[in-house]
Amino acid sequence: MTKKQLSDSINNNILTYNKLTNWKKYVFISVIILFFLFLYVLSFGIKVFLQQLVNGIQLGSIYALIALGYTMVYGIVKLINFAHGDLFMFGAYISYFLGNYFIAHNFHYSFIIVLIFSMAFTALLGMTIERIAYKPLRFKPRLAALITALGVSLFLENFFALSPENIPFPLNKIVFGPRFLPFPALISDKTYNLAGISINNIKILNIIITVILMILLQYIVKKTMIGKAMRAVAFHKDACLMMGININKIITITFGIGTSLAAAAGTLFALTYGQLQSPYLGIWPGLKAFIAAVLGGIGSIPGAMLGSYVMGISETFATSINSNFGYGIAFVILIVVLIFKPAGLLGKFTKEKV
Repeated sequence: MTKKQLSDSINNNILTYNKLTNWKKYVFISVIILFFLFLYVLSFGIKVFLQQLVNGIQLGSIYALIALGYTMVYGIVKLINFAHGDLFMFGAYISYFLGNYFIAHNFHYSFIIVLIFSMAFTALLGMTIERIAYKPLRFKPRLAALITALGVSLFLENFFALSPENIPFPLNKIVFGPRFLPFPALISDKTYNLAGISINNIKILNIIITVILMILLQYIVKKTMIGKAMRAVAFHKDACLMMGININKIITITFGIGTSLAAAAGTLFALTYGQLQSPYLGIWPGLKAFIAAVLGGIGSIPGAMLGSYVMGISETFATSINSNFGYGIAFVILIVVLIFKPAGLLGKFTKEKV
C-alpha cells in the first residue's frame, strides 16, 4: 500500500467516524478502552489492575486541579496560560517553607493551614501576573498574549531557580535554587491493605480534597453572583460592559481562583511524593494537565475533570508497563482525540467570525 492509499484510507475512516451519532461514537470509544483494559488484566492480573486504578485516580485528582485553572482562564479570556504549571510549582514551594515553619513551632492542623496559605499566596501572585502581563494585552491579538504567557513561564522558572548565594539581598530571600528539597511530613503516613490493594492516607486525602474543591468551584460558578458574572463574561464581554459588569475585576478573580487550585495541586503533589526536585518541576504536570483540559474540552469545567482522570489513569497504566511509555501516552491520547473529536470529549464547536 502506497503512502497516498494509506492516507486516503485513514481519511475515509475518520469521515465515517464523524458521520456517527454521538452515542455511537461513545460506544465505539468505550469498546476500544475496554478491550485494552481486558488485555491488561490478562497480562498482569486483577490485583495489579485495581492497584493501578487507585494510583491513577489519585494522580488524576492532581491533574484535575491544575486543568481546572487552564480551562477557567481559557473559557473567560481565550488564553492558554502557559505559566500555570509554574504557579503549581510556586504553590508547592510556598507549602515547603510554611510547612517547615509550622512544624518547627508546633502548630496544630499544620497541613490545613499550609494548604490555605499556599492557595492564598499563589492566588495573589496569579492575580498580579494577570494585572501586569495580561491585562495590557486584553484586546490585542491572541498571539501576543500567548507569547507573553510563554515569557512569564520562562521567567518564573529561571528566576526561582537562581541560587540564593549568587544574588544580592533582598532577592536572595525569594528564590529557591536548583536543589532537591525534602518536603516536611505534615501528615504521618499510614498504609492500608484492602484485599491486596495498598492505599495510604495521603492518597485518600488527595482525592477527598480534590472532590471538595471541585464541589466548591461548581458552587461558586453556578450559585454565586461572581460565578454568574464569570459565565456572562465568558459568553459576551461587550454585553457585560453595557450591563455595568467590571470585566477586568471578574477576569482577575478568575485568575485568582484558577491559580489557587494549582497551588492546592502543588501542595498535594509535594506531600504525596515527598520532595521538590527544582523550580522546573511544574513543566511536566502543567503540560499533562493542559493536555487533559484539551482532552475533556478546553473551556469546559466538567470536561477538564473528566479529561484529567482519563489522563491520570492512562498514564499510571502505561507507566506500569514501561516508564517511557508513561511519558508518551499523554501525547498519543491528545493526537487521537484531536483527530476523532477535535472539540474534546465534552467540548462544543464554536463558530468564530473572521
